[in-house]
Amino acid sequence: MSDTSKIEIRALRKSFGTNEVLKNINLDVAKGGVVALIGPSGSGKSTLLRCVNLLVAPDGGSVRVGETRFSFGEGARLPDVKTLARFRATTGMVFQHFNLFPHMTALQNVMEGPVTVRRMARADAEKLARAQLAKVGLAEKADQYPATLSGGQKQRVAIARALAMEPDVMLFDEATSALDPELVGEVLNVIQQLASEGMTMVIVTHEIAFAREVADRLIFMRDGIVVEEGPARQVIDNPKEAATRAFLSHFHRTGALAPANAAS
Repeated sequence: MSDTSKIEIRALRKSFGTNEVLKNINLDVAKGGVVALIGPSGSGKSTLLRCVNLLVAPDGGSVRVGETRFSFGEGARLPDVKTLARFRATTGMVFQHFNLFPHMTALQNVMEGPVTVRRMARADAEKLARAQLAKVGLAEKADQYPATLSGGQKQRVAIARALAMEPDVMLFDEATSALDPELVGEVLNVIQQLASEGMTMVIVTHEIAFAREVADRLIFMRDGIVVEEGPARQVIDNPKEAATRAFLSHFHRTGALAPANAAS
């Protein structure tokens, strides 16, 4: 699979002090593929995602996105600031908290990356930003400030901001976990639309029903290792490992595995 993969992770390791958070992780994401990462808190999911776009520097192993590969470990040098900025521009990331600039309108927030990082002319950046806001259903909110937007709208602006960099891949780190339940569906709908358009994505999520519907593959992590992986529906409906079954049983009990579109 590695010949055609958009993201390739090999033997990835990361520790914080004595806490080994990632233990020899291997992962491939095909071009246009959608991989969901699930697992209990503290299992290493978010750290893995942050290692993919080098917000966190791994202690060992390698990360490749597209044609760009970085290796880590003994004697390896971290990439310089310019190389990192260029790389991160191709790996869009959406966080649990929106991190919008409060003093900028929705439009200005989305324009900022193309103008500052990509040196795009302001007129071109505005046209691109308006198109991305329209894509996430917020064309009419372009001139509003974050304080006047709902949580779901803020997160959709954050997605538009990431898309405005025209990334090769999108990484979502618990993008709906800070939202009120009634606002989750509008964000998931945008992610589902991106999946249907062929965007390569890795999604850390607790929305199991959504992962079942949208992801091609699902990875269950616990204690810094990949416990089980496979086609999303297969892993969720018929998990092989006892740890996966125990984790998913909670969602069966709470009804969280109802069809995803029922909630939205």
